Amino acid sequence: MNTQSLVVAIIIGIVAGWLASRVVGGGGIIRYLITGLIGSFVGSYLLSALNVNLGIANPLVSQIITATIGAIVVVALARLIA
Repeated sequence: MNTQSLVVAIIIGIVAGWLASRVVGGGGIIRYLITGLIGSFVGSYLLSALNVNLGIANPLVSQIITATIGAIVVVALARLIA
């Protein structure tokens, strides 16, 4: 992974974590980043397992939405367990 890909992944993670926090609550830049990055993996897995195609032409927007869905699931499960 090169530096540019790492920066893009971090930005997507922060944006997705922030969007997820708007839906389910929470805060803090580190929490946004962690939730968004974990959410991107969870969202990718869930959408592929369910055979869901978002149908969005812009890949960056599609990645952000996928990561946000995953981040919401991660936060909801964490709250359910806690």
